[in-house]
Amino acid sequence: MNFDFRNWDIHVGDPHPFNAERPRPDNGTHRPDPSRFFTPEYWTEEWDKVFTKTWLLAGVESDIPEEGDWLRFEIGPESFVVVRQADGGVRAFYNVCPHRGSQIALADFGSANSFVCPFHSWKFDIDGTNTHITDRETFHPDVLCHKTDLTEVRCEVSSGLVFISMNDDVMPLAEYLGEVAEHLALYEIQDMVVVQHKKSDWAANWKGGVDAFYEIYHLHAVHPQTQAVMDDRTQIDLFPNGMSRQFVPFAQPSPRFPDQETVNLGIQMMLADAGIDPETFTGTAQESRAAIQKAKRARSDKYGLGYERFSDTQLSDSTIYGLFPNIQIGCHPEAVFIHRFLPDADDPKRFTYETIILFKPEDIPGHRPPAWMGLSPDADITGMTRPDIVHTGLGEPPELGEVLDQDSELLPIVQKGARSRGFAGPLWSEQEARLRHFHVELDRYINGEK
Repeated sequence: MNFDFRNWDIHVGDPHPFNAERPRPDNGTHRPDPSRFFTPEYWTEEWDKVFTKTWLLAGVESDIPEEGDWLRFEIGPESFVVVRQADGGVRAFYNVCPHRGSQIALADFGSANSFVCPFHSWKFDIDGTNTHITDRETFHPDVLCHKTDLTEVRCEVSSGLVFISMNDDVMPLAEYLGEVAEHLALYEIQDMVVVQHKKSDWAANWKGGVDAFYEIYHLHAVHPQTQAVMDDRTQIDLFPNGMSRQFVPFAQPSPRFPDQETVNLGIQMMLADAGIDPETFTGTAQESRAAIQKAKRARSDKYGLGYERFSDTQLSDSTIYGLFPNIQIGCHPEAVFIHRFLPDADDPKRFTYETIILFKPEDIPGHRPPAWMGLSPDADITGMTRPDIVHTGLGEPPELGEVLDQDSELLPIVQKGARSRGFAGPLWSEQEARLRHFHVELDRYINGEK
């Protein structure tokens, strides 16, 4: 019996080496214990053995373009401040004053030539050096022999994305990301700006969020409206260190959808994104995807966008990457959509779901992020203003868009079921290979193998 879906030929357009399937590692068929989704003991192990040991996406480089610009990154019980330095580099520090533990960065973003602790006005340079201790003469000299600078953490940048690690011995970021770093570089994220940034608190374990977004097997049941515009036959590639990729074909119906010919409203929207007038398009739904690829190539040739570096699939579809442990990035030539799954500091049954839309401004008529990303029509896409972070609390309508709101309603139901005596752990299909790959990597850290 053929249980492997990799015989699905999802690509259209010219063959391209970027699209080639990668060798699949043998991640076994075991069934992990569901206690990982709800026990405080497992959450403590995750924090100590995973989050403090790996590279974490802290922010985007375009948010700190000038010397002294900083951003705050918070995850679990920790907070960090990431600062642009005088030499153009980026450094990161624990967001805590060494005197009494007060946080020094109290906003999401800022710009300054120094940091001043709000508690006792100790002062620090942007390189973390302590430059002022209030009433220094009242401290015993031996007390001040202890460290008085901000405590630095590892910080590296890749493709416009800023990563930090609490592990001094962590492998270089380029080695950690591996081939995925080369793929992300194609999208020139360093030239993109944030045009939307949202957070919402969900009543589920952070891994439930990762699991939901690492597969599209659930689309037909949870998001049936997507079947008219997305093919749920996909290609999945698994890379070292828990990284993964999934091609999701857009602008053609799923085989589950009854009408394979009509250019429905969703596909019309995608045609318009590519600069095709839906009213004059004479093709079928099955021909829309190739037409979008051709139109984007023509747009690139006209405006010098350099799309020759992309395969046809990259022009029409969503090329999705999973970055271990808690990031997913949906990539398009025009924009990328970052998902960040942030564990709650105290409750393993809660997490914060964060989305960031990054867009590369171009002086091109009709050029916007793909409409499926749900960007507000009146959003500033010029890069002149940085939007505020909109954060909705637990129980508040997240207002993330129809599809994501459906996920926010479902995950608490899955979370509750994970605690049932009748549930012995997930049974993953090959369509959920990214989930197994993620959990196998997680187990390596938990078991002390990494």
